[in-house]
Amino acid sequence: MLKLYYSPGACAIASHIGLEEAGATYEVEKIDLRAGQQRTPEYLAINPAGVTPALATPRGVITQNAAILAYVAQTHPDARLADLDDPFAFARLQAFNGWLASSLHPAIGKALFSRPPLEGPAKDEAIQIALQKYDLAENHLLAGAWVMGADHSMADGYLMVFTRWARQAGLLDLARFPKLNAHLDLVQSRPAVQRVLNAEGLAAV
Repeated sequence: MLKLYYSPGACAIASHIGLEEAGATYEVEKIDLRAGQQRTPEYLAINPAGVTPALATPRGVITQNAAILAYVAQTHPDARLADLDDPFAFARLQAFNGWLASSLHPAIGKALFSRPPLEGPAKDEAIQIALQKYDLAENHLLAGAWVMGADHSMADGYLMVFTRWARQAGLLDLARFPKLNAHLDLVQSRPAVQRVLNAEGLAAV
């Protein structure tokens, strides 16, 4: 049995969506980040980094969305969440997810969730840096209606995390980001995504 440790609305929703899209048999445990549950000895024994997501598997714990999504895609090939027959296509998918983790997430995370919150010119600068990342996705990285082109993949739910945050913050301007807005709406329309949103107590934005 797989067990996902997550916090509602945080980036772990990408792994939650991946599991649901795969039709996996899994259970979830909510980690309350605001209450500091990620710093308790019990959770640190699961993930010493003290963050979510973490996926407990029969062989041990996997952390990081990109790694969890790749694991889910490879262990549930019938779900076709990745092109597992083409090493180049799979590498491109991994590259996109790596970019989300290492570039877009830190940028928008700094702009929206710094503690203490950024203010004034510092916040303006952080927002502009983040928006440049969204420009890159809008103008160069999206290959079609879905991230990889014609087919849905494990990258789509992951990108949704950050477009969802941007829309909630009023940053996903429709004129500037028509493709990203359309992609967000498309992902949120999927039954698996709607089930995950409902399970986490969230609504489409």
